[in-house]
Amino acid sequence: MITAPYMRWAKTRPRVTYDLAASGLQPVTTEDLLGDTTAKDAFDLSGPNDEGYPPLREAIAARYGVTPASVSIGGGASGANFLACLALLEAGDDALIETPGYDPLFAAARAAGATVVPFTRSWDRGFALDPDVVRAALTPRTKLIVLSNAHNPSGSVASGDALEQIGVMAQAIGARVLVDEVYAEAQYRNDPPPRAAARLGPVFVSTNSLTKAYGLAGLRCGWVVAEPGISQRIRNARDIVDGSGAFVAERLALTAFERLDALRARARDILSGNLAMLRDMAVSHQRLEWLEPEAGTTAFPRVRGVDDTAAFVDRLIVEHDTIVVPGRFFQAPSHIRISFGGRREMVAEALRRLDRALSSV
Repeated sequence: MITAPYMRWAKTRPRVTYDLAASGLQPVTTEDLLGDTTAKDAFDLSGPNDEGYPPLREAIAARYGVTPASVSIGGGASGANFLACLALLEAGDDALIETPGYDPLFAAARAAGATVVPFTRSWDRGFALDPDVVRAALTPRTKLIVLSNAHNPSGSVASGDALEQIGVMAQAIGARVLVDEVYAEAQYRNDPPPRAAARLGPVFVSTNSLTKAYGLAGLRCGWVVAEPGISQRIRNARDIVDGSGAFVAERLALTAFERLDALRARARDILSGNLAMLRDMAVSHQRLEWLEPEAGTTAFPRVRGVDDTAAFVDRLIVEHDTIVVPGRFFQAPSHIRISFGGRREMVAEALRRLDRALSSV
């Protein structure tokens, strides 16, 4: 049976007061999202969305500088990634996937019948995307190269040059490059959004959602941007997964697209302040080896002197009513993933408790 151990843990883990495990942004309220939109406009219960609500696809296309034919809708970024894997892989193919990495990406490739071949983003290089490492991992059966940008769990951002080199490799062997960009727009400074990989050429496929950077996890709105032929294959795959999405959610997602700049500013304010608190704690703690994230809502420090942080996390839960993610779920057991997208007061107290727990290791 194909499983995603991290997601199973995330859904069944103990609930605590001080949560540094949930990787989404502090949720947006209905008032934040709807503003002056009338309830009637926002909550029509049905409408045209057999292949995604057309105005939503148009809004996504406009943001990426593509036509709506290049846009497919999925159930969050995870749903978008799953549909992309179904469309791009089949039994006998190899999928190169980054490690440390998000294990639902591994599970999606396996569900499509592919064999997963890992390639390493190493701590020693700041988890940077290294084209030479990808090249060394290529096999004669490679049909898909899968990575996240910003990197989940570390927040490392790939350079455009590295992505372009990997695109050239993929094109030479008839493969595609799937880039999960769900954390790309969760930024700490007032910089323009990074250029989506799908804009680099038809060999690239970008996925994203409104969940992580925008605090709208409840909408489960994800999307895939790819060349039109691949996009149609993705929509065909959705025919056998869930048919179509929820119209109400897609209508509300369109409302969010009309407010993305304000939502990005909100995220920037939350994340920049919380990251500053996390940085202050982490760089001064003798137990943590700190690597600064460049984007996203998570950091992935290494805990000195601990080979597997699972037992530490269990004690953190029981003794401090606080939680982080054990690194084993990202194939790096000596690490912990710390999420910092929550309410400022909660994050501050959670970090104080984490600091005390680390001091007792």
